[in-house]
Amino acid sequence: MAQAQEARVPDIGDYRDVPVIEVLVSVGDTVKKDQGLITLESDKATLEVPAAFGGVVKELKVKVGDTLSAGDVVALIEPQGESQAAAAKAEQEAEAAPAKAVAPSPARPVEPDAPVEPVDTSPTPDKLTQREIAMSQSRTASGATSGQAEPPSPPTSTPPVSFDAARVMPDKVPHASPAVRLFARELGVDLRQVTGSARHGRITREDVQGFVKQALAGGGASAAGGGNGLSPGSGPGQALLPWPKVDFSKFGQTEVKPLSRIQKISGANLARNWAMIPHVTQFDAADITELEDLRVALNQEAEKSRSGVKLTLLAFLIKASAALLKKYPTFNASLDASGENLTLKQYFHIGFAADTPNGLVVPVIRDVDRKGINEIAAETGELAGKAREGKLGPAQMSGGCFSISSLGGIGGTAFTPIINAPEVAILGVSRSSIQPVWDGKAFQPRLMLPLSLSYDHRVIDGALAARFTADLARVLGDMRRVLL
Repeated sequence: MAQAQEARVPDIGDYRDVPVIEVLVSVGDTVKKDQGLITLESDKATLEVPAAFGGVVKELKVKVGDTLSAGDVVALIEPQGESQAAAAKAEQEAEAAPAKAVAPSPARPVEPDAPVEPVDTSPTPDKLTQREIAMSQSRTASGATSGQAEPPSPPTSTPPVSFDAARVMPDKVPHASPAVRLFARELGVDLRQVTGSARHGRITREDVQGFVKQALAGGGASAAGGGNGLSPGSGPGQALLPWPKVDFSKFGQTEVKPLSRIQKISGANLARNWAMIPHVTQFDAADITELEDLRVALNQEAEKSRSGVKLTLLAFLIKASAALLKKYPTFNASLDASGENLTLKQYFHIGFAADTPNGLVVPVIRDVDRKGINEIAAETGELAGKAREGKLGPAQMSGGCFSISSLGGIGGTAFTPIINAPEVAILGVSRSSIQPVWDGKAFQPRLMLPLSLSYDHRVIDGALAARFTADLARVLGDMRRVLL
């Protein structure tokens, strides 16, 4: 007998501690090479971890809710010999063949007179399979007779039965991603009452929205209970109001334009961050008169010598922010999901909001504290170009400690930027303008840059935020302070 071997998570890039949202196999299952073992879901992508070799699953090392990184052990699989593998393959094909031709849509539950889906190997299936029911019936029949056990009927000889697992497994864990679970909690929805439409009955955001819509309409009673599935205090008129349904065409000509993929993803993230993080915005202004003179002079020198890159104000803002993150480490931190622990980071990666034709993205410049202004400016231009072309990779948009949203090239005097979780602060920059500033003797015309710092009030208090913006204004007023 071959010795069980470890099946590990392959290289998944820079993703770390990615949660397991689905276990696709069980102990004793025969798996083929490249067959999915588990499903991981980050905030940007869903990844299925395949088996590197075929065999029999002897032990599972993970469960739903665990977090994994590249190289972590998923399961122990005993490789099969050629004859065993061939027999297992033939058996799997024989079992799956009748169901493949008539498998119903995964968005609908199995009807009583419809063929049953293939055996679902997920740990908490919403429907008990035909084989499980047949075995249960066989055991019941044997207990009612003289004690002589009868062999279980083959799957094809037992009439298909739809069976709601929620009645016999009320504590089962619904299949849903962390983002969907959070969305459901915000709306007060019990996921055990929701029917999933994705693979293996996994619940999507749309399923939750549909359930809430049905509950608001008065038709949300579930099969497992008489309620509408909404938590106490979250029913109509208390926490939820139906979205207004308006036929805009009766007022004039209209056009329906779907949101881009980036807009859908960023929109969901922004809604979550705004709802879950207690935002406070600290406003201030920095005197950048000398800084702007320096920037213009350096660009003129570079243009004459035809060397170097064009320096933007954003490059100076990024460098100055890194200096402030070192001085105020609480801003260079992340709060865990429990809200009880703060992770202080020893690296300084800063993201900047880039406006693209398809929506907003946030490229990240790494190790800003070890880079000069010219290098930061060059990298900013390169990443902004890739963002406009839609060529940014996941590694170029992850790992940020702090973000900057600059609207100075467009206009405005102040705004409240939304924090890019799991970061705890974001700096907004508006258009600079000449303002009269009193120097103790007379008003002087100075170029003032509006600063808007949004911060997570669970982590940062108002006094600390005021010190941060005041010190940032001083650094921008004299960039030589960065050298101190």
